[in-house]
Amino acid sequence: MTWEQQGYAHPSGVEAQPQPQVKAADERKPPARHAARPPAGRDRYFDTLRALALVRVVAYHTFGWAWAGLVFPSMGIMFGLAGSLMAKSLERPAPTVVRGRLRRLLPPFWFWGVFVVAAMLVHGWMPGREIVLWIVPLGDPPGNAWGEQAWEILWYLRTYLWFVLLSPLLLRVFRLAPLPVLALSLAPVVVLQFVWAGPDGRAGSALWDLATYLCCWLAGFAHRDGVLRRLGPAAVALPALATMAYGGWYAFSHQAVYGTYDLDEDPLAQAFWSAGAVLLLMWAKAYFRVDFAWLTRYRRLDRTVTVFNARAVTIYLWHEIALVLAVPLVDRFWDVPALAAHLPLDSQWFLFGVGWVLIALFVLLCGWVEDVAARRKPRLLP
Repeated sequence: MTWEQQGYAHPSGVEAQPQPQVKAADERKPPARHAARPPAGRDRYFDTLRALALVRVVAYHTFGWAWAGLVFPSMGIMFGLAGSLMAKSLERPAPTVVRGRLRRLLPPFWFWGVFVVAAMLVHGWMPGREIVLWIVPLGDPPGNAWGEQAWEILWYLRTYLWFVLLSPLLLRVFRLAPLPVLALSLAPVVVLQFVWAGPDGRAGSALWDLATYLCCWLAGFAHRDGVLRRLGPAAVALPALATMAYGGWYAFSHQAVYGTYDLDEDPLAQAFWSAGAVLLLMWAKAYFRVDFAWLTRYRRLDRTVTVFNARAVTIYLWHEIALVLAVPLVDRFWDVPALAAHLPLDSQWFLFGVGWVLIALFVLLCGWVEDVAARRKPRLLP
């Protein structure tokens, strides 16, 4: 980005990455063929990762592929990107940065929440004092079983919000000893898994999610501060691959416990696999100065990536509702003989396509809230 200059916002809050300056003569430099700086403006490598993460989230919630997290750990990547931006933003006063993040995140959440809460009230839900969590989601907002598919995704916003609040302290601790702190950032999830399971209820859920993705967030710090760029391939690849190997082994060896090797059901496996993958992606970006600048030569693809990044909050919040609405909509198609005869109405891929049509509609109808939150003139599309 910068996002503030370009006017884009995302729950992960990730901006394009200007390359760190080499200040010490003995610091490792990338190979000469990669030495050229990317063109000024947005970093399409991170933009593309964010767009792919959103597509993977929608696909997972459509098809339920257990292997999806192993192929592309989208939530860990989004936290890593967010951590990188947060480290850069905290060059400004911390209260200003935190207020800015809240201002960009909460209005789209409130707008979405009005519809979800109203629908649950119509379907018999009676909230108590915990409804305050629909204002500031420091814990999982309450809801009923009827609306669970819509509100269960809010764990990500809650976890992101806590990381934002904790980042001024986390960044100070990280900069005291970057590599040891990064390595030890997996310790909390190990403690929760094998020593103490944490408190019950909302506090426990928040603690588990913070522990699961802490290393990914700090990997973003390491990228932004130039820590990863100064490391050679072996110094990153070997521990990162070993971390992923442990996470993969744990997932497959504990299928009997969790009923699946799906990383989303296994926090320890998720933490290790995602941490290794994010470290590799961040290191490759920093060391080889990957920028995907070639993407701008493909106007439609580049435009799609731009829209995904500018409307990522909207896509994330509304995608489950779109998938829910897609089911009865496809059912209605069966009543039209021509559609029933010529369309693959019983295919999950067709449902996936209809879901994206509805997501696009929500982007047009609701995406302007992200503009208002960013204090921009509202637009149908960025």
